[in-house]
Amino acid sequence: MKCLVAVLVCVALVEGLVRIPLNKHKSMREALREKGIELPYHDPALKYQPDEFSTSANMYINNYADTTYYGAISIGTPPQSFQVLFDTGSANLWVDSIYCSTRACNAHTKFNPRQSSTYSAIGKTFYLPYGAGSLYGTFGYDTVNVGGIEINHQEIGLSTNEPGQNFVVAKFDGILGLSYPSISAGGETPVMDNMISQNLLSANVFSFYLSRGGQQGSVLSFGGVDTSLYQGQILWTPVTSETYWQIGVQGFEINGRETGWCSQGCQSIVDTGTSTLTAPSQLIGYIMQAIGAQQSQYGMYMVDCSQLNNLPTLSFVVSGVALHLPPSAYITQRYQNGNQFCSVDIVPTYLPSRNGQPLWIFGDVFLREYYSIYDRTNNRLGFASAT
Repeated sequence: MKCLVAVLVCVALVEGLVRIPLNKHKSMREALREKGIELPYHDPALKYQPDEFSTSANMYINNYADTTYYGAISIGTPPQSFQVLFDTGSANLWVDSIYCSTRACNAHTKFNPRQSSTYSAIGKTFYLPYGAGSLYGTFGYDTVNVGGIEINHQEIGLSTNEPGQNFVVAKFDGILGLSYPSISAGGETPVMDNMISQNLLSANVFSFYLSRGGQQGSVLSFGGVDTSLYQGQILWTPVTSETYWQIGVQGFEINGRETGWCSQGCQSIVDTGTSTLTAPSQLIGYIMQAIGAQQSQYGMYMVDCSQLNNLPTLSFVVSGVALHLPPSAYITQRYQNGNQFCSVDIVPTYLPSRNGQPLWIFGDVFLREYYSIYDRTNNRLGFASAT
């Protein structure tokens, strides 16, 4: 009977599925590095500071220098198209607009509210600090189309000032947040919540498949899961805080040996807006020692490329199941001036614990290995081995 129920649930989740292709681009950090500019390290977890919550109209976008997966949406009537980062680590939708004339804004497609018959202004402003500059904007309402799903009267942020040079090389025109409404800057209603309240989905679920090895084929699906993109059973685990997509972690293993670091429990935020795997700062030295990594002059951890096959598998125990990350998941091979370099895509966070427990971030390093399913009805996250 359990098997029959599982099959029926999967069939129901596949019906009414809306798929949005995600394109993989060079990150801002990579583009600037090719120009001889090295961005300083910024703690990816800074975006989770309490100031982002709805009591403030601030949002943090510190770690988007490394993001690489973007997809298309349209705003307005007639529709104007944009490439946005679909971010499970924030809640608001914002895009560049004609109200901004800096070099960074001029490098992107800009929304023109004057050309949309369905736009209305709110009169409320917002401010987004990031690593080497800031972004200012104003809120408005308009029709938003996401993969053919038309959301009426959606709150959107329009940039008015974007100083600094970093976002000149960014490949996205804005960010569409997919976390819980409790952290929405300015108390604005997130896109997913309007989809739910307007009964636009066959199931209040969305899911991500992120391709490996620089390949295209990444997909964001609304309304269910795509069974062709994962194999095996789905592991479901409850959300521990309805703010971000935060879950509990009961163990951390290196080559199958339990470290005890999460014996009293850890927390992890599952974040498509973070490219790396992020570990508590007090553990990063032990992890790098186990991997055999050395820190470079730029702060990156590097390993001997000839030793890749000898590196350990890292595993997280979630709801009693070990989720494995082989070396191929957390090591990136790069070539520069004919030389091969192998860097470790694990970085520290220095923020305090969440729920009194050490905080990890499962970014794209983790999500390329596991198809992820975000269930708002049951407030749970699902993981299955990606194909």
